[in-house]
Amino acid sequence: MDLFPVFLKLSGRLVVVVGGGPVAASKLDALLNARADVTVVAPQVHPAIRAAGVRIEAREFQPSDLDDAWLVVAAATPEVNAAVAREAARRRLFVNAVDDPAHASAYLGGVVRRAGVTIAISTSGEAPALAGVLREAIDAVLPDDLERWTASARAMRARWKAEGVPMADRRPQLIDALKELYP
Repeated sequence: MDLFPVFLKLSGRLVVVVGGGPVAASKLDALLNARADVTVVAPQVHPAIRAAGVRIEAREFQPSDLDDAWLVVAAATPEVNAAVAREAARRRLFVNAVDDPAHASAYLGGVVRRAGVTIAISTSGEAPALAGVLREAIDAVLPDDLERWTASARAMRARWKAEGVPMADRRPQLIDALKELYP
């Protein structure tokens, strides 16, 4: 299946996590780093979730839990994930059903974040361990001074916009500028 890769601005937007175990807890750091407004819905909640300081609804999932949500993470049993997926589809919400591709409409990939660069790798939910291995390999080959690359690219972009440089001319200019970083 061909997926459409996308990066989401979740700052201040409601993300509902259904499930209260360690798998649900493992999704919180990335959501909180994106400044999402996170609510966890589960009858029992792992201590790491309580420690994260997110809103907790300690009960079974209800369809109204998805009111005003922008994204849903289903990290519960397959039966609960199926109910979440049905309700999310009815509302046209994307669902990341953790390790449950049959109930997912969004897949989280392996992610490398460094120096203002984010690289995500997906296997369409079919081989998450491979995505992790590829993430580690890509991270290992990125330059140690990637911050210099991003600083150069930001400065050039500002100049290009001010001067109206055509898109087709930008990449060769950037490559030349990056080469100049290494005398």
